[in-house]
Amino acid sequence: MNRKVIIIGSGPAGLTAATYAARANLKPLVFEGAQPGGQLTITTDVENYPGFPDGIMGPDLMDKFRDQAKRFGAECHFKHVTKVDFGSHPFKVWVADETYLSDSIIIATGATARLLGLESEKELMGHGVSACATCDGFFFKDKKVFVVGGGDSAMEEANFLTKFASDVQIIHRRDELRASKIMQDRVINNPKVSIQWNTTLENIEGSIDDGVSAVVLRDTISGDVRMEKCDGVFLAIGHTPNTELFDNFLDLDNKKYICTKNNSTKTSLSGIFACGDVQDSIYRQAITAAGSGCMAAMDAEKYLESIESS
Repeated sequence: MNRKVIIIGSGPAGLTAATYAARANLKPLVFEGAQPGGQLTITTDVENYPGFPDGIMGPDLMDKFRDQAKRFGAECHFKHVTKVDFGSHPFKVWVADETYLSDSIIIATGATARLLGLESEKELMGHGVSACATCDGFFFKDKKVFVVGGGDSAMEEANFLTKFASDVQIIHRRDELRASKIMQDRVINNPKVSIQWNTTLENIEGSIDDGVSAVVLRDTISGDVRMEKCDGVFLAIGHTPNTELFDNFLDLDNKKYICTKNNSTKTSLSGIFACGDVQDSIYRQAITAAGSGCMAAMDAEKYLESIESS
């Protein structure tokens, strides 16, 4: 069966696109992917999404998005797309050995925060460990937090966190930062920020109930290991956009984000649209992802009208 639109990925972008596409009577088919609901499913409290003055749990918010899309006729499946072929029309999408055809595709596969690979980091994500200071900084008023990283994003996170935390310490494995000079200067001149040079994070102590209590640090020169008390850990070692499937078909930027045309969600290939964190390396917020999901559905609707009338 040939679909009008297939949405690859979920999260605020994919599920908003599904709601708008369903309301336009396009009967969208959504493959939610390996992390249904996207990065918000590993976020506990979401306090900055409009319409929820008391905050809402990330997974609950995504459930509401999904229910709304399904109410208008979106078909959502917890399935992972394994291969695509955008080389001919209709476009082909595979889920294992099942093939699906569609006149248009909306890509909302998001980005994945790079992690250190610690078991404790995974366990405490959303419980004192975060990969987004803008999302979670508010919860660390007058607390001591560590930021892991040495690039611009780590400096930005550290500076932002000083609005809330009383003590922000950057952990960096080398003796100089990769960040731009202006970002380094802002951190060095901020009295609330200090840098622990030649240091790696070896483990995070804490529990899901009580949050983070301490970190285990290693001196990369002496090899000495020490424990320091703290209330939170922010990982700022970058994000990886989930674009491996599309590398051969679409234009990507130097960080592998999908390139979209100005003021639209159109990609380098007519009929393929991208929204959310897979094409946004700057804002990466639930609200901006949802906004671009709306844009993608509207762009797809216009595209489908144009091919039907031609």
